[in-house]
Amino acid sequence: MDGDSPLEQPHTSRIYDYFLGGKDNYEIDRQAAEEILRVWPDIRTAARVNRHFMHRSTRFLAEAGIRQFLDIGTGIPTEPNLHQIAQEAAPNSRVVYVDNDPLVLAYARALMEGGEQGATAYILGDVTDPTAILQAPELSQILDLNEPVGLSMIALLHFVEADINKILSTFLDALAPGSYLVICTITADFAPEQVAAAQDVYRVRKLPAQVRTRDEVTSWFAGLELVDPGVVPPHRWRLVETFEPSPAYDAKISCWCGVARKP
Repeated sequence: MDGDSPLEQPHTSRIYDYFLGGKDNYEIDRQAAEEILRVWPDIRTAARVNRHFMHRSTRFLAEAGIRQFLDIGTGIPTEPNLHQIAQEAAPNSRVVYVDNDPLVLAYARALMEGGEQGATAYILGDVTDPTAILQAPELSQILDLNEPVGLSMIALLHFVEADINKILSTFLDALAPGSYLVICTITADFAPEQVAAAQDVYRVRKLPAQVRTRDEVTSWFAGLELVDPGVVPPHRWRLVETFEPSPAYDAKISCWCGVARKP
């Protein structure tokens, strides 16, 4: 975060909150969000699809035996939160949330509580400094990195212009075998003009924005065991309901996602 007041500079977490219909945002965030909606009218649908993917992937990890979760780019709390999904499936699940907006962490501390057996913690940190996150005392109080961890980066990496492979390798090198990586990020593969225009809005507002191709996203899972169905749009990842998405719907969502296990 820079020194700008939240009333003067929009933040990606609060813009996302607006797309999800939340109320924890400022006029400056709403102005930016409305500009994005003009060029990508379906981004609200994309945000909801991202949240539903988080629900399914978290439940999948809990059912696969994961009891520790590291969620980076938490965003404004929107129920059900990741820890609620995990602790519903496995009450002893422990969750550490990370975000670079102090307001997000303030909301998180006020609104998120762990279950009777599980635990939650909150770190003010940035994904571009993975070492600082991994060395944060709040993390070691909740997570044991000698045991598998579910590392979640949903609707985050399109706001990162740094070297993603380097960031991910730092995290994954620190995690035990059996850990999982969960990613969902925006792409221009389906609707290049629409997504490029939205990216420009973020950049004009001095917010980082970088969309990636399917090949780039797939490269982030190198050395890991991709869970079926691989790298796909989030509405095509293990959706239980009977739903046959069209190519036009893929373009509305314009995201790639994947879940992979560290051998």
